[in-house]
Amino acid sequence: MPFSGINVQTIKKMKKVFSIVAVALVAASFVACGPSAEEKAKMEEREKFMKDSMAAAISTDMAAPATDSAAAATEAPAAETATPAAEQHAH
Repeated sequence: MPFSGINVQTIKKMKKVFSIVAVALVAASFVACGPSAEEKAKMEEREKFMKDSMAAAISTDMAAPATDSAAAATEAPAAETATPAAEQHAH
């Protein structure tokens, strides 16, 4: 046996410690590797595109004239409040 001066339990503990250290190093290497400058630039470009498209959609929506759907939306709460009152008079 090549490890004549070291008992089996010590070897098992050393293997366990080595495994834990190896896993920690692999995990640390993944954490340390963030997105590259090219990936960051692409993410910023996508974010700018999304913001611009949302702003354009909002400004288009705000510039559109009010339609009958807007009038229907304002009339809907009045109809809902009238329904319970009509039910109370029926009883």
